[in-house]
Amino acid sequence: MGMFYLSIYLIALGNGGYQPNIATFGADQFDEEHSKEGFSKVAFFSYFYLALNLGSLFSNTILGYYEDEGTWALGFWVSAGSAFAALVLFLLGTPRYRHFKPSGNPLSRFCQVLVAASRKWRVQMTENEEDLYVMDENESSTNGNRKILHTNGFRFLDRASFICSRDLEDQKGGLYNYWRLCPITQVEEVKCILRLLPIWLCTIIYSVVFTQMASLFVEQGAAMKTTISHFRIPPASMSSFDILSVAVFIFFYRRVIDPLVGKLKKTSSKGLTELQRMGIGLVIAVMAMVSAGIVECYRLKYAKPGCPHCSGTSSLSIFWQIPQYALIGASEVFMYVGQLEFFNAQTPDGLKSFGSALCMTSISLGNYVSSLLVSMVMKISTEDHMPGWIPGNLNRGHLDRFYFLLAALTSIDLVVYIACAKWFKSIQLEGKYEENDKPGNFKV
Repeated sequence: MGMFYLSIYLIALGNGGYQPNIATFGADQFDEEHSKEGFSKVAFFSYFYLALNLGSLFSNTILGYYEDEGTWALGFWVSAGSAFAALVLFLLGTPRYRHFKPSGNPLSRFCQVLVAASRKWRVQMTENEEDLYVMDENESSTNGNRKILHTNGFRFLDRASFICSRDLEDQKGGLYNYWRLCPITQVEEVKCILRLLPIWLCTIIYSVVFTQMASLFVEQGAAMKTTISHFRIPPASMSSFDILSVAVFIFFYRRVIDPLVGKLKKTSSKGLTELQRMGIGLVIAVMAMVSAGIVECYRLKYAKPGCPHCSGTSSLSIFWQIPQYALIGASEVFMYVGQLEFFNAQTPDGLKSFGSALCMTSISLGNYVSSLLVSMVMKISTEDHMPGWIPGNLNRGHLDRFYFLLAALTSIDLVVYIACAKWFKSIQLEGKYEENDKPGNFKV
């Protein structure tokens, strides 16, 4: 048993180091200042997410077959072989990769800004931006990264870069204490992350909806008619429709929606912004939960009464779940792909991996919030000796109410998200904008 848990934690550790960095590393291979490569960089995130889903399709079909046959060892060996093949392919491309100088530990840089600003909380600041510390490029540990222009938000943090009389004395003596005086670019890095946090928090509720595909959707499918003639459809394999939906909608968005919206907008920008796409993803997620709730209502209607268990007791076909899986897949294309692009574009050059890690953390926290929400619902709904909304026998519960609850929570989250998106100000990088651009505006 100890070896089993060790293996699970090693997979989690490897996945946590692999996914955020591979997305950032792949995006780094494109120069966004170059028009052609910048367009290819945007397309990369779509195809990267498609590749992840194709891997899931393999695990849900081939490995699922091995699981049903009881050949678990063979399934693990196939997975290990796939990981080894991926490592070999990755190493073969090493001579052709673009590499960038690491920018150091972001946590220490954040702490330096917070400590430096706190130490100067009594200092009277002037409105003159020339009093803010700008580090020479040759002295900077982030040499090679683009500078971030000063913004007026979170003015308290500007104290970390405000040059007072003591700082001038330290500089004359050749002393540079970054826990007292930080460059304005370092302060703007912290501001950028703080602006991202409200958007990131709004994506956690969506991840709760996404999590249901691997949990309650499967339980719901197991309680439906899963046989065609003598062939039994594994309920977990229905997620293949989600993956197919992701593949279809990625190409549909790239080839149809994106060019069409670009023509309708009649501007230099192409298609929907990342924030707009994430909002659309939330809308589709609400539709998916409503669809799942309606299917559950009809499943209960056609369920056989009095059965001690719920497995296969409803005459409603499992294929009625296809719409909810397809809607989840469509929402992923707008939410998760848009989220990857958004956090990569809105994080400073030295913190791209941190931006990708926020996306993966959103999914992880969605699992925890989902478990917490299920526990709370069961605790409240089982009072007065009631079976609750999600009992072991779904025929005695009201899973439909839980789906409608998620739809309501996601709708509230959408309203909060729109407010946060309107408040959000995009990162302002030196040399990134043309003269007629308005860098402070990020359209919703």
